[in-house]
Amino acid sequence: MTVPVDLSALFDAARRASAAGRTDEAISHFEAIVAQQGDHAAALNALGTIALQRRDAHRALALFERAAAADPKAAPLHLNIATAARALKDDARERAALLAVLECDQRDLMALIRLAELHERLGEEADAAARWSGVLAVAQMMPDRPAALAPVLQRAAHYVASRTQHLRQAVATAIETRHPAAPPDARRKVTTAIDAMLGGRRIYANVCSGLHVPFLPADEYFAREHFPWLPEIEAQTGAIGDEFLRLYGADGARDFRPYVEMEPGTPENRWTPLDHSLDWSALHLYRHGARDEALAERCPATVAALEALPLPDLPLRAPSAFFSVLRPHTRIPPHTGVTNIRATVHLPLIVPRGCGFRVGGETREWEVGRAFVFDDTIEHEAWNDSDEMRAILIFDVWNPHLGAEERAMIATFYATTDAARGDGFAGA
Repeated sequence: MTVPVDLSALFDAARRASAAGRTDEAISHFEAIVAQQGDHAAALNALGTIALQRRDAHRALALFERAAAADPKAAPLHLNIATAARALKDDARERAALLAVLECDQRDLMALIRLAELHERLGEEADAAARWSGVLAVAQMMPDRPAALAPVLQRAAHYVASRTQHLRQAVATAIETRHPAAPPDARRKVTTAIDAMLGGRRIYANVCSGLHVPFLPADEYFAREHFPWLPEIEAQTGAIGDEFLRLYGADGARDFRPYVEMEPGTPENRWTPLDHSLDWSALHLYRHGARDEALAERCPATVAALEALPLPDLPLRAPSAFFSVLRPHTRIPPHTGVTNIRATVHLPLIVPRGCGFRVGGETREWEVGRAFVFDDTIEHEAWNDSDEMRAILIFDVWNPHLGAEERAMIATFYATTDAARGDGFAGA
């Protein structure tokens, strides 16, 4: 009869042997633990570490992968897989392991550094710049950074600055070549926006995480006079609302997706209560500049009404249009948008009592069939305190304070940065 092994005592003995340099004895103990309990992650990891020290990367990799399979949420195990894979020059496996670490914690500094190094090694310069930017961002949040990290951060800063400088030069050349007759004020607005986005200067205005055009009026709600076509879309509210109800379905979210879908490993934040929740859901007719053709066939009146409007045309970015649903007793926390080149339109379709919307210092109630337009780079929030669903058609148009030449230069900027990414420039 097999006598059960005291795994805890055996593991302690193995660690003592390892610390004392009695490696063969430690291996014997760790292997006994694995024989008794094959999925013992710590013992498998210890055996893998010894194999790696003995330059047996193939065996180390196999052991680390078994350990990670036993404890998939343990980031250090995936990091060890990456180390063994790197020793074997297995770039694909190293990449997958490092991404697995970030699925456990998006702020894992070592994984970000190793990914940046991997991208550099493979000549993936735009991705390398993005990861080095992440390294700098995470390090900035560390109250007591170890001195040994300083050279790494210097390397990261130099790499990001170099890539960004290349991109700035490419954008400046494109603007100068394609828009030689741009009025001075228009050129000043757009080039300052680009310079600010690429780290050349600071703008003291709206809160934007993407392209921020300075010197535009910071309107909370834009005046209706800027949008003479608003009555046209408002006149279609009934037809659009009917199509929404057919799309939403009797089950109350058949084709709708959660509006907030954060990546695994994202730290808790203001969006966590809505993460992957249908309490705030959306169905996109246009997303990242592309129309959903199958969906368009199911709501022709809505699409026709939108197509009649001066929607922005920015490949991969705009137009954007979607049905937004807020379930009863749901709140969207205060937040700001990405860029002030756009204005956001709300066409209310279903609005029970107890709903509200705040932009900056002004709160409004939605009125069915009465659209309004606001600057979403100013802090805003929404709520539905009723017992019924709230539904709105939301879409973006150009900020009315941007002229035709400014819009054209902005389109050139995005086209240039998208092309530059393929040449190894950092993303914008």
